Amino acid sequence: MRILIADDHRLIVEGVKLKLAELGPDMDFVIAMDMAELREAIHAPEAPSLALALIDLAMPGVQGSEHLAEVIEHLPHVPVMVLSGSEDATLMKSLLAMGIQGFIPKAYSPDVMLSAVRLVLSGGIYVPPLLLQERVDGAVPTPPPATAMQTPQSAADSLEERLRKLLTERQIDVLRLLSQGKPNKLIARDLGISEGTVKIHLAAIFRALNVRNRVEAVVASRRISGL
Repeated sequence: MRILIADDHRLIVEGVKLKLAELGPDMDFVIAMDMAELREAIHAPEAPSLALALIDLAMPGVQGSEHLAEVIEHLPHVPVMVLSGSEDATLMKSLLAMGIQGFIPKAYSPDVMLSAVRLVLSGGIYVPPLLLQERVDGAVPTPPPATAMQTPQSAADSLEERLRKLLTERQIDVLRLLSQGKPNKLIARDLGISEGTVKIHLAAIFRALNVRNRVEAVVASRRISGL
């Protein structure tokens, strides 16, 4: 298994390599410490064989998230995860919506990172717990003044009741699997339906949750205890 690690701090690179070595006996790492090396790595003939790309958000030579977009565009079948010192929820949402499969704050433990990588390698999406606590804009209507004392739990219950009215049981099943970070292919396999049918159900789920994409749907769904 070959994994690309792009970070300009040697100690972090070595620590990540050491922890990811636990994935198996035949691990191989490609290292990039600036934008030039990252671009060289993703354009190498063997780049499509990468199993994963772990990329720092801030490295010498990069501007914003353009380097992530370049990797995603050039290697569309290679999952990309971000390593970052930031824990800004807005930034996480924007990068997940852009197409990365996970965001790992560098403050997290090595074991959490390893679990996140395993999830993404199995086809899932890793959403940091702190982001799951954020309310998705529009997912839960703002209560009128008379219900201003509504608790987070009662708000979640209201959302669950609303979904039960708007969605079919099969769509609830799709939402449950989506909340686990499963991609369309695995959802289709688990439910014995086609990927096209999954997409149709997802469209209904997005409307019901009043969200724009699967990342926001995952965030919203994980607030619902009844799933």
